[in-house]
Amino acid sequence: MKFAISAEQLRAILGDNWSASLGASQSMAFNQISTDSREIRAGDLFIALRGERFDGHQFVETVLRQGACAVIVAADYPLDAASPILQVAVKDTLRAYQQLANWWRKQFNFPIIAVTGSVGKTTTKELIAGVLTPFGKVHKTQANYNNEIGVPKTLLALETDHNYGIIEFGMRARGEITDLTRITEPDISVITNVGTAHIGRLGSEEAIAQAKCELLAQMPKAGIAILNHDNPLLLSTAAQVWSGKQITYGLEVGDIQGKINENGTITVEGENFVLPLPGRHNALNYLAALVVAKVLGLDWQRLRSGITVELPGGRSRRYDLDRDIVLLDETYNAGLESMKAALHLLKETPGKRHIAVLGAMKELGERSPQFHRQIGETVQQLGLDQLFVLIDDPEAKAIAQAAGSIPTECLTTHAELIARVSQEIQEGDRVLFKASNSVGLNQVVQAVVAELQGLEETSK
Repeated sequence: MKFAISAEQLRAILGDNWSASLGASQSMAFNQISTDSREIRAGDLFIALRGERFDGHQFVETVLRQGACAVIVAADYPLDAASPILQVAVKDTLRAYQQLANWWRKQFNFPIIAVTGSVGKTTTKELIAGVLTPFGKVHKTQANYNNEIGVPKTLLALETDHNYGIIEFGMRARGEITDLTRITEPDISVITNVGTAHIGRLGSEEAIAQAKCELLAQMPKAGIAILNHDNPLLLSTAAQVWSGKQITYGLEVGDIQGKINENGTITVEGENFVLPLPGRHNALNYLAALVVAKVLGLDWQRLRSGITVELPGGRSRRYDLDRDIVLLDETYNAGLESMKAALHLLKETPGKRHIAVLGAMKELGERSPQFHRQIGETVQQLGLDQLFVLIDDPEAKAIAQAAGSIPTECLTTHAELIARVSQEIQEGDRVLFKASNSVGLNQVVQAVVAELQGLEETSK
């Protein structure tokens, strides 16, 4: 993709962020606009960002040697009057990156869909992509590019042959979704729910709801809001900031309702659809994706036989091993709501025994002990057969302490956990692995899979 911009047009895009410029002034065509010096090739525009642990200005000379035809730098970085390369100095290089991303987004008329929520936003994004793919080419957020740098990167990768754009919004603090919405200007906004993820940063569910609903407060007035009706706090908060068109969905109530069937389908407005992922929580996420298709006027009939979904590792990943052993890998991240949903999924998965391998949930603040106790109580209420807890974080002990009569073992290292779980698993077991990403349970899953497969090979 070529970005054709003159120096004059660039100055208009940057507005009051512009500080000075030197070098070329004619129209230029950039192959790409990037903040990563490792990606820069001949004909690219490089933007030097600064963060707490990095400074892109250290690589300006490097990218020029690599063939960059223009650079955007901070106002305090010295420009080279002898260089023919276009050099633009701005007050804030991150803002410049975002301004260019917003300008580029405006070059396209196809629908842009923003997705956020405390739980399930990545899965919902992927389900929306799966629903839209039969109807055209989808561009979506990759990896964890859902923040103030990742969203511009995603928008700047939009191309003329795309038919839909799906942009995921993450959040760590108030005001961040406001900025992401202004950059993206979505046509459709989906909020999956309001929960307790990041409550340690924001302090309360109400504050989280307000932060998530910044998406609605800043969305263009012609946009459409798609909201989870099963989440009352979300609806009440949304009503305070959004008066435009909205469609609610839910498994209990809502403008569009879904009914989960025992045969792995969901009935929506009289039509049956194959559920692409197991679990009630994923059925709700899929319902949101179907609502997006309905809003866009797409033919649901083409979706009845199922869709293809691509999920990152640690999300709804299932390992079906020999001896009818099933491992459920949900290690990408964890909060109170997603942990409970995963435990219910484990219990609903038919098998001889149901075993949970759990670790700590992070960023819960002063309510961390309470939430970890609730997870232990859920384990007990579900009547699981075995619980293993990795207690490299002391707060995880509360899970074990609240599990009551459930057979429970606490281990302090990955190696101990791998050895003990591998030893315990028997034919017909269903085993869930779940914790916050930083706990590293994904390493445990891979090691246990390798151990069990090794035992299988040895026994053959």
